Amino acid sequence: MSKEEPEEKSAQNNDSAPSTEDENKLIAQRRLKLDALRQLGQAYPNDFNRENTAAQLFTDFGDKDKVELAVTAAQTSLAGRIVRMRGPFVVIQDGSGQIQLYMNNKSFTGEAAELLKTLDLGDIIGVEGEVFRTGKGELSVRVASFRLLSKSLRPLPDKYKGLTDTEMRYRRRYVDLIVNAHSRELFVTRSRIVRFIRRYFEELGFMEVETPMMQIIPGGATARPFITHHNALDQDMYLRVAPELNLKRLVVGGFEKVFELNRNFRNEGLSTRHNPEFTMLEFYQAYARYQDLMDLTEDLFRKIAVELNGHMQISYQGSSYDLSRPFARLTVMDAIREYCQVDAQASFAGKEAVLAMANSLDVHFDEAWSKGKIVMEIFEQKVEAQLDQPTFITEYPIEVSPLARCNEANGEVTDRFELIIAGRELANGFSELNDPEDQARRFQAQVAQKESGDAEAMHYDQDYVTALEYGMPPTAGEGIGIDRLVMLFTDSPSIKDVLLFPHMRPQHDRD
Repeated sequence: MSKEEPEEKSAQNNDSAPSTEDENKLIAQRRLKLDALRQLGQAYPNDFNRENTAAQLFTDFGDKDKVELAVTAAQTSLAGRIVRMRGPFVVIQDGSGQIQLYMNNKSFTGEAAELLKTLDLGDIIGVEGEVFRTGKGELSVRVASFRLLSKSLRPLPDKYKGLTDTEMRYRRRYVDLIVNAHSRELFVTRSRIVRFIRRYFEELGFMEVETPMMQIIPGGATARPFITHHNALDQDMYLRVAPELNLKRLVVGGFEKVFELNRNFRNEGLSTRHNPEFTMLEFYQAYARYQDLMDLTEDLFRKIAVELNGHMQISYQGSSYDLSRPFARLTVMDAIREYCQVDAQASFAGKEAVLAMANSLDVHFDEAWSKGKIVMEIFEQKVEAQLDQPTFITEYPIEVSPLARCNEANGEVTDRFELIIAGRELANGFSELNDPEDQARRFQAQVAQKESGDAEAMHYDQDYVTALEYGMPPTAGEGIGIDRLVMLFTDSPSIKDVLLFPHMRPQHDRD
């Protein structure tokens, strides 16, 4: 159909992308075609009226045979991107799927015949014609007229292999979405999960709210913030690391069940589990305890699985998970005892004992750290990765939980949990600290840690302490990382797989 087509086939059937020289030649050829269209006044028109999508045609006519379609002689107009070309048969793809066109060059004359010869893979066209079945029974459209709506100046990746360069998939997600059906399906699934979560919490009586993303004081998590500057106010501001403190201000104000689905920003490294900009669900419920939220979380995960799969069994990176079974529950110390084979209670009796245990386990730490922080380093370095099946880890040390309520039986730990599946944290929740004087002391301790060099320690938020002084009811709150949740339910090994536009290190593009 296009004189360029044989060259493109040669490049596309290669195991790798076309060389820079070959690709530049193809781009140059396509630019010449675009220049000719501009001279005819036919470049990038915006007056084509699409009446149907590919999926609609299969819904309306998928059960009709050749004879019924011939009798019906149904007319349609649709538009999409050319993804395959084989003689007069052309496959276009729109947002709903793909459908085959029959574009016999003998049916076109004049400018239409010349335009037909210039079509390339990747071009977006609008067509009008009759729905029919081919001799092989494939539902198709016999094109009576067509328009070129958008010229693709760059060749698409190999039509059989798709875009296989992982880094290029992340950098040019738009190309990935064009050629890789799996990527499109993954992000549709992500949208379904987020939509279900909203419905789930609304049905439980929670109200969705929005809180500021730029804050004068970053709070709600121990994390290094991003700093920006507000010119009109002439002051530095921070991109929020968590919405927690504002959501709890709303609980003080009388909204007893609130949730927010939005972005957080943490100035941390990149990894398969970390992106500096990520999506979180946070929710808070008055007159609830952290045990209530563990029960809610189990129920939420099960219902997401049923919503997506129709059952509670899922697979992730070669492991199977039956979410219908009760999730395990272990304290931090019990988990260390079990997975590090530490037997004696005396191992946690004081800082010196914890230091000795850390040294014996070859854990990297700073001796200036508190006992609780070293305990958590032991857990994170030696235990967390071993927790494959769904497990709630509870009773986190007070030093690393500045916003959580103290455990009444043991003042060194808090009523806090994290949910760990496949060796990674997916959720973090606790019974909230609502004692303003205790909270003020915790903030002061965080300030001391920051002054000693801990860049992730919290600031002192006087207004939040003031809010607590008005009285916050007993409350439990939780955050769930949406990106990691989607990774789990789509069997995706990297967080970059589930982000449409993940952060990447700068690259000097060959273009």
